[in-house]
Amino acid sequence: MPGRQGKLYVVGIGPGSNHLLTPQARAALERSHTVAGYRAYLELIPGLLTSKEVLASGMMQEVARAKAAIEVAASGKVVSVISSGDPGVYGMAGLVYEVLKEKGWQREGGMEVEVVPGIAALNAAAALLGAPLMHDFAAISLSDLLTPWEIIARRIDLAAQADFVIGLYNPRSRRRVGELDQACQILSRYRSAATPVGMVRCAFREEQRVVVTDLKHLPEQDVDMLTVVIVGNSSTFSFEGLMVTPRGYGEKYDLASPG
Repeated sequence: MPGRQGKLYVVGIGPGSNHLLTPQARAALERSHTVAGYRAYLELIPGLLTSKEVLASGMMQEVARAKAAIEVAASGKVVSVISSGDPGVYGMAGLVYEVLKEKGWQREGGMEVEVVPGIAALNAAAALLGAPLMHDFAAISLSDLLTPWEIIARRIDLAAQADFVIGLYNPRSRRRVGELDQACQILSRYRSAATPVGMVRCAFREEQRVVVTDLKHLPEQDVDMLTVVIVGNSSTFSFEGLMVTPRGYGEKYDLASPG
């Protein structure tokens, strides 16, 4: 990777609300000459793109986006490539490092690369649902674009057997309409039909939608690629329209007594 070396930030912008953009992420964007990202995500941070070169691209153009950001940074500029949520959770961080590896990048002597964390969609959804992630949990994407469905199904099965709370990303798309139904069938082998399930679409944005239902009624719910689904474990309960997964304090302490 010849040439004067700049700096590459891989920035998580959180769920989309500027209130949840971390100071570290904001500072990285402000320092950058160039910002690269999926067009829909760039539209969430217009105030931070003033007087900057913007490399906007569409869905399924992640590889080209990573390569373009790396090339600009290698020319000596400061570049941010953005992800919604956290860049290390189904985001751009891993892909950027994969491309850097193929290009022969080394930490010593190469351009500086910094991953800037953000609030992941699963964390944002959990906050709106109550406290569903208080015990061990697994995150699984239902998209088979990069991972064969057979592997996804096996992961769901094993996570359900282990009684993890399960966060489902990408539950449905226009092309993929049956995977969530299949996931529910797998989950139903190990979970009661009354198991609480929460769905959050566009957390902390104007179009936010939060629903708490149960496993029996999950297949009929209106969910899409902007929705995160959280399926409770065997101890998760619904309470005042919220989901709570006990950590185990109630088994050791008297939670009803004063003080």
